Amino acid sequence: MSQSESPIKIKVDTQYLEQQSDAADNKYLFSYTITIINLGDTNVTLKDRHWIITDANGKESEVKGPGVVGETPTISPNTAYQYSSGTVMETPVGFMHGFYGMEDAQGKRFLASIPAFRLAVPGILQ
Repeated sequence: MSQSESPIKIKVDTQYLEQQSDAADNKYLFSYTITIINLGDTNVTLKDRHWIITDANGKESEVKGPGVVGETPTISPNTAYQYSSGTVMETPVGFMHGFYGMEDAQGKRFLASIPAFRLAVPGILQ
């Protein structure tokens, strides 16, 4: 199964964490909540993740590893799995994208693309 045939839909909500950020120190914290929806007809298991985080200066960092937030969830057909995490950037605006390595009930691996989403301090982009 290729990335374009993935039965997975991904929704993202982001939030700027002003109380934990320090603009004077170029430290901007953001949280994001990911909802992974299985639109297929078999169980799928999230095995690993690969994030690419780009700040407004063009600085790119990658995050790879097993599962998400310490879990490798199995998602049944027509159900969703949701988790929250966060990242720190040196600029008040940036982007994240990547993919999840998934495995279907037959043991076949495929990629679920995470569309690019913006992280921005409220009001910074007027």
